[in-house]
Order: sequence, then structure tokens, then C-alpha cells
Amino acid sequence: MKKIIMFAILLASISSQSQTYVKVNAMTTLLTIPNVAIETKVGEKSTLNFDALGSFWQSVNGKPREFYTLTAEYRYHFKATDDGLYVGSHVGVSKYNFQKWNYLNTDNYEVGKGYFVGATLGYKAKLNDKFYLDCFLGGGWHQGFYKGYHISDGTRYDSAKNYNKSGEWFPYRGGVMISYKLN
Repeated sequence: MKKIIMFAILLASISSQSQTYVKVNAMTTLLTIPNVAIETKVGEKSTLNFDALGSFWQSVNGKPREFYTLTAEYRYHFKATDDGLYVGSHVGVSKYNFQKWNYLNTDNYEVGKGYFVGATLGYKAKLNDKFYLDCFLGGGWHQGFYKGYHISDGTRYDSAKNYNKSGEWFPYRGGVMISYKLN
């Protein structure tokens, strides 16, 4: 609890001294997977972006599709923090009850957690004094720790004593954020 309070104080102190944006991802929201974020300026051409993404779908056509991610990202903007091309470096955590991409035509799914590190490429465009569009695509390395189950009967399909481990490189971030400038 102390860490959460300290983080909130730090974020409030940073945002009180700089430009801050609240954002929602239009593309994932249309897919009923909300993605919200806050971005704040920390330097002449630098920002910190924190976002949360969640798919609350416990099942789609009988297949588990539930996952959550929290991501912290440093962004370097080539022109200005509210206009033009940027690159970012991020770290994050995930939790999932999901059927992995390589098991789509099977009876298997995974329940687990993981962490990821990667990079983002994006472009921010000003619509007016308060609204911006932030188009981005990112990916990297995800390391998962999971238990594998059969959808049909809930029994374990794997022989791991505790958790299986799986790491993959793949794109896992993207969309069009609609940003609102707070100050």
C-alpha cells in the first residue's frame, strides 16, 4: 500500500509541473478490450506513459480470452512531445487465462502470468488545443509462467510440476489513442 501511495504522489508531482494527457485506445475499445493510459512530460522531448489493457472476456466461442497488462514506457519525441514521430522503450506485466496463438485449433489453454520488455514506434498528431491522436505499434519479448489445461474437462495437459515457461518475440501493442490534454 505504501508503494501505491508513493507512486501516486510521484505521479501527481510530475504531472503538476508538466503537460499531462489522459488517453483511451479507440481501436481496442471498439473490440470491447479497454486500454487507458496517462502520459506526462518529463523533459524537453521526453514523456512517461503508463497504460492498462484488459480483456474481460472469460470465453469467446468456448475459448478463454481473458488477459490484463500494465505497461510503463519512456518515450523520446523527435520534434515536440505533442507532435510527430516518437520511439519508446517499455516494461510491463501480464496476467492471463487465454488460449495461446499456437494452440488455436486444440483443446488446450493456459492460465498464467508474465513480464515483457520491448519497443514502440508511434506518431502523435494535434487535432486542436486539447485533443490529440496517438498512433502506435510495439512489441518485444514476453516471458510467461503458466499452467496448461484442457478446455473440455479442466485437467492439466502439461507435465510441469509448478509452472511451464514460455518466451516469445511478437507484436503485442498497437492502436490509436485519443488523447486529452489536462493542462
